[in-house]
Amino acid sequence: MKQRIITAVVALLFFIPLVAIGGMPLQLLAAAMAGVGVYELFNMKGLEIKSLEGVLAILASVLLVLPKATWFNFLPDTVTNITLFYLIVMFILMVPVFSKNSYTFDDAAFPVLVSLYVGFGFQNFILARESGVTVLMFALLVVWSTDIGAYFCGMKFGKNKLAPHISPNKTIEGALGGVICAVVVALVYLLVWPMANYNLLIMLPLTAIFSVVGQMGDLVQSAYKRHYGVKDSGNILPGHGGILDRFDSLLFVFPLMHLVGIF
Repeated sequence: MKQRIITAVVALLFFIPLVAIGGMPLQLLAAAMAGVGVYELFNMKGLEIKSLEGVLAILASVLLVLPKATWFNFLPDTVTNITLFYLIVMFILMVPVFSKNSYTFDDAAFPVLVSLYVGFGFQNFILARESGVTVLMFALLVVWSTDIGAYFCGMKFGKNKLAPHISPNKTIEGALGGVICAVVVALVYLLVWPMANYNLLIMLPLTAIFSVVGQMGDLVQSAYKRHYGVKDSGNILPGHGGILDRFDSLLFVFPLMHLVGIF
């Protein structure tokens, strides 16, 4: 627990100033985290990240994260991040041709899906920050308060298992506690920093949905880890595991927030 707290404090001291600064420093951090996330998934599957498809998958995720207007403004206006991403996907799909089918279409699907999952999540992380610090902090607080509420409510009241085949320690009571905690935190936050796009009566039900979806993102990552027989996605954060262990919920929540127009 002590190591976990120390890592969290150090990470926040590094992370929060970059969130406040925004712009290129935060974009580079998000791209780096996306690259690490791709590496973690490759490593869980036992694949070599230095392989051609590993390098292409990292490149594809980074091309999704870095805003085209900032990093690739020398390209024509018709070229978008999705265009650049799909260009890399085309190269991945060509690998079976040059490997004489020793590398199959099914093999190519893994790096494509991994780069889309990680890259699109961190892309929306950057889009949230571009909408303002208050928007990004709202998203972060929803996920963080859900995690904290689920942990403590699960310890205190947890009796009924939520998904024992995937994550034996999670309980229904903990999940509900996480949702309630997120809604309470969102209520306090939104009273101080209201969201321009939606009023409070809409934001609170949306917060409950975001909390549930965030927990589903966590369960999805737990399912991957159980499938590949690993405890953590990585070890870059002592006491916390890998990047995906900390951002699995956000990779689901950020795109949904974008979809409903929060940013």
